[in-house]
Amino acid sequence: MRDSVTVRMSATPAEVWGLVSDVTRIGEFSPETFEAEWLGDAQGPEAGAKFRGHVRRNEIGPVYWTTCRVVVCEPEREFAFAVLGPGGKTINRWSYRIAPRDDGSDVTEAFELSGTLPLRMYWTVLGWARGRRNRHDMTTTLERMKAVLEDR
Repeated sequence: MRDSVTVRMSATPAEVWGLVSDVTRIGEFSPETFEAEWLGDAQGPEAGAKFRGHVRRNEIGPVYWTTCRVVVCEPEREFAFAVLGPGGKTINRWSYRIAPRDDGSDVTEAFELSGTLPLRMYWTVLGWARGRRNRHDMTTTLERMKAVLEDR
């Protein structure tokens, strides 16, 4: 109920951080989440800040909003957020980890579903398809970010 993809980018950790932590730009990169906005007083990335993402599941639908809370905010190292379900409980955690390299940065996008019984059952039945989709979309997202960063 978890997976990750890593892509090497010819960009500094600071440059990568600027993209992965700016949720308002996710629509440029993600195949499923086509827009996002900070909620309440949040103006940018910080632990505890909330935002909502507008999702088109599998790029076709259904279309819905998800509320998320930033759970890790370490500039130039890691940006992670929890997707919140009923009662504000975490149903999924997404993260971007940045590791400096001599020629740029290794950027890892990862997800981890919570271990609740309904999600374990879902993963048992449809996990093969959703996992494949998530892996494809994480690769697409990171490759699109890479293109922006390397075409500067």
